[in-house]
Amino acid sequence: MTKYQILINTLDQIRKEAPIANKRYYPNDNEIEKLDQARARAYIHLFLKVKFGILDFSKREAFIVDDPQDGGIDAYYIDENTKRIYLIQSKFRTSEENFITKEISYEELLKMDVERIINGEENDENGNAYNDKVKAMQRKIQKIPDIGRYSYEVVILANTKEISASNLKKLSGGLPVMVINHQRSYQELLFPLIKGTFYNPDELTLSINLANVDSAYSRIDYKVITSKKTCTISVLFVPTLEIAQAMRKYKNSILQFNPRSFLELSRNSINQEIAKSISELTTNEFALFNNGITILSKQTNINQQIGQKDRGQLIIKNPQIINGGQTAFTLARKLEEAELKGLIEQYFSGKEVLLKIITFEVNGTESNDNYYELVEEISQATNQQSPVIEADRRSNDEIQIKLQGLIFEKYGYFYERKLGEFADGLKEGYISASLIINRETFIRICKSCDLLPSEARHNSARELFSEKNFKETLNDESRVDEYIFVYKCYQELKKIEAKYSRDRKNKFGISNYGNAIRYGKFAVVAACKLYYQDQNSDPVEIVKNVLSKWIEFEKWVPRQTMNQIYALNEVTDETGVIDIEIDFDNYYKGSTLNKNIVAFFKNN
Repeated sequence: MTKYQILINTLDQIRKEAPIANKRYYPNDNEIEKLDQARARAYIHLFLKVKFGILDFSKREAFIVDDPQDGGIDAYYIDENTKRIYLIQSKFRTSEENFITKEISYEELLKMDVERIINGEENDENGNAYNDKVKAMQRKIQKIPDIGRYSYEVVILANTKEISASNLKKLSGGLPVMVINHQRSYQELLFPLIKGTFYNPDELTLSINLANVDSAYSRIDYKVITSKKTCTISVLFVPTLEIAQAMRKYKNSILQFNPRSFLELSRNSINQEIAKSISELTTNEFALFNNGITILSKQTNINQQIGQKDRGQLIIKNPQIINGGQTAFTLARKLEEAELKGLIEQYFSGKEVLLKIITFEVNGTESNDNYYELVEEISQATNQQSPVIEADRRSNDEIQIKLQGLIFEKYGYFYERKLGEFADGLKEGYISASLIINRETFIRICKSCDLLPSEARHNSARELFSEKNFKETLNDESRVDEYIFVYKCYQELKKIEAKYSRDRKNKFGISNYGNAIRYGKFAVVAACKLYYQDQNSDPVEIVKNVLSKWIEFEKWVPRQTMNQIYALNEVTDETGVIDIEIDFDNYYKGSTLNKNIVAFFKNN
């Protein structure tokens, strides 16, 4: 599946968020033109959802003005936080080639009556009235009390390579222009949506309950001086509903420093217990049973006097959860469930969770190195509720981040460096599990790529992700092409394995390929690597070629003196020829395999 096909699938899932009554998003399958129009409109939804975190379909739809007499403006957004008004024009292309290559024309851009519309004109130059949605936008802008503090920006969702930046600015009436071309669309809209990192909050505002607080203060503050930075630890209880709402909106965006992303309830017993304490208990045992959430902050403000009895407000700047991410995400999942069942009050009323906020003192002249080092140390030290394995510890290494980006950009696969980071994309139906590369499989593939198939098969995940081994294996992102080639070879072997899985007489295709599929998959892909030339090398043909030699290879293995340690017994046939039976299970994990693969396949 190409990136464009993933995009189309994602747009179709976004269309399904529309109310059934909104027929324009549900054309019949044979209504191609209407389907293209619906996807084009969903593309604007994608931008609004990712860039501004608007999760509700109807709220996004209210910002779309794309209809006849729209003055060339397809949508808008008024950002009260940044004091900026965005005016959006989108040209979605309905074929992969056009999406990548076709440019928006001068004529299309000239249709944008930006200057007339923001100056309050109700008609275009020909005297035709703008549509009601455009007029509604004008009224919203007019009602902004501090409009003088706002600025405008034009957003072009299209390719504009042939139009210079200066000409774009002229066409927009002198306003700054943001261009989201096909590359930025994949990198900044599609990938973050699937990963759940699409909306990064500058501030997180939570309502807190003061009714159960006996002292004059709702929290405990403690100042900590470390060798790297000074910070303040604040401890207080917050309503579980506030955490659930925040996590549903921001998802993995506030788990950047956490070694794990969300592990679905079916995969994690701790998360199942968290879920039960929310949905099955009506009292506040949750506050007792749960270890709480630890969150980083650049600035923390708590106001107990907000004009509401027994309520206060907590504001956290640049929030990042470093412990308790599973708790927060589970609460978000239970909120979605509660909304569907109409049980929000029953699930969340009176239930609170302990929140520990670590606020770092900010010094503008100081390097961020100490900050990130301390964050990493805190993250590792606090993640004890679910054991942090070696693979988790390596999840935020720079090489992993680079490889993840390159693998998606060049091949459209999703490398799961953090367990669960694509759970949201799977849940929403944006992608299928077949597009996700498991990190343990990947590092074994990389070992095979280094012509070390024995280690790829017999080393444990803990050994493979140990700091020394990891750095020896993954240290060069420029090898991404050969890594993916070998991964595709491995996937081809898995397909062959599936083909023979129900053949009782020839399971694993042993009569065709010996023990290649049963024990030797990493050995096979290492042999395939010897045939690799560049990214155009065909994995299917090379796997076929290598497998055609495998029975011959397994006949050659017993004749090598070094392999006698794997001999089970000797069998003499009718002609008196002695045949040595090899323990191939242990051979494909053994010390002689690596040399044998190179020696045999380089000569063949």
